[in-house]
Amino acid sequence: MLLRDYRDLEISGATPLARDAFERALDSHLSWRSGAQAHLERAALDAPRFTMAYVLRAYFSLCNRDRARIGNARTDHEIASRLPATPREQLHIAAIGAALADDFESFQAILRRLSAQYPRDVLALQIGHALDYLTGDIEGMGTRITAALPAWSKGVSGYHAVLAMQAFSLVECEQYEAAADQAQRALEINPWDVRAHHALTHVYEMTGNPSAGVRWMRERRAFWALDTVAATHCWWHWALFQLALGQTQAALALYDRRVRGTGSREISDLIDSSALLWRLELVGGDTGNRWRELAAAWAPHIEDGYCSFSDLHAMLAFVGAGDFRAAGRLERELLQSSTQRTRHGETTRLVGLPACRGLIAFGHGEYAQAIEFLGVLPAHAHRIGGSHAQRDLLCLTALQAHRRMRRPARPIAA
Repeated sequence: MLLRDYRDLEISGATPLARDAFERALDSHLSWRSGAQAHLERAALDAPRFTMAYVLRAYFSLCNRDRARIGNARTDHEIASRLPATPREQLHIAAIGAALADDFESFQAILRRLSAQYPRDVLALQIGHALDYLTGDIEGMGTRITAALPAWSKGVSGYHAVLAMQAFSLVECEQYEAAADQAQRALEINPWDVRAHHALTHVYEMTGNPSAGVRWMRERRAFWALDTVAATHCWWHWALFQLALGQTQAALALYDRRVRGTGSREISDLIDSSALLWRLELVGGDTGNRWRELAAAWAPHIEDGYCSFSDLHAMLAFVGAGDFRAAGRLERELLQSSTQRTRHGETTRLVGLPACRGLIAFGHGEYAQAIEFLGVLPAHAHRIGGSHAQRDLLCLTALQAHRRMRRPARPIAA
């Protein structure tokens, strides 16, 4: 007889000890806490034929924008494919296979089937939610969790994470009061859920209340800044609040100490660094030589050909540094990608290539051309993924281009 997980779903090949370690890994992953990998390694060590341990580890590799790391999921997928699996586990294995084949339509369809058949499969909800975010499926993000919620209640393990997912979905659907309520409910269950803290931060950002946002983050700093995989991104949000308050030097200090202080090469950290430094540039902050270091960190990803959101932020760094040779290399790569009938090819055609060309024009001081490129994006901008707060950068750049056309300013490259 198979063991069952904490949500009463059958799991193949587990021991009680391995199951408990798996659940700790899963909750860390759901809450954006550190240590998930270590818990999962203990689960696999105690039960080498524990199918869901390899499934979860494969998802760890898939849940990022780094093409090199995504390839690491192949080994775990191959192992899981050879192990006994329940029908639910077989669907997870098929979903991972579709993702590795870059077949995101099948990936999405399998995850929706999983959630429909097993609404308490919190991992399927988590991965589907992450996929909605990465692909900019705002409508799907809004309906996925809502459809599963009737199967959940406060006593079910992982309920706090489901509420936090719904809170972020509500933010992206511009239902800010409801989003705040759900995030607070999640935190009442688990005060250490960083995802719920993050959702509330987005509420303050999108409702234009930076003072309250800074107070919230300062009061709750012990919960989101320590032993979490999202600390850099949360510091990025704090810096945005400082910019909104006109505290440019404070935001720049946060860039130096918290956002870029470690020199991280993680794609997510590079994205936050580019986004913050560009915003500082737009408001006239003294960015000094910071762009040069950041552009060098992005250079190895010019040929990734995987994620338009990453391409956009790499281009910010190259243009900010005045490195138009690297910018030109990336533009040529994107032009090639735009001819391909792939997921990346489509997002490159719709958003990635025109956005990056707009940024190059902006960097050269060709503001009318920048506006022409950036002006066609709003209808499709969501397709590159990310949040409204992140994609606002394109609108901010277009607005600055309009201002500089009326009152010419030095181009970034000068």
